[in-house]
Amino acid sequence: MENLQISPDFTVEDIHKIREWNYEKRKNMTFEEYLNDVEKGANEALKKLAEL
Repeated sequence: MENLQISPDFTVEDIHKIREWNYEKRKNMTFEEYLNDVEKGANEALKKLAEL
């Protein structure tokens, strides 16, 4: 899967890209794999927030 490229202006098109990228990444996952992936992303976001 390719890396997600988001523009510096963060447009509506970027939101569509993120949604499509997440769908493609997760479409064949089991529910448990999906939850683990979401939790991993949430933990990364919390870490970045704590650094700020």
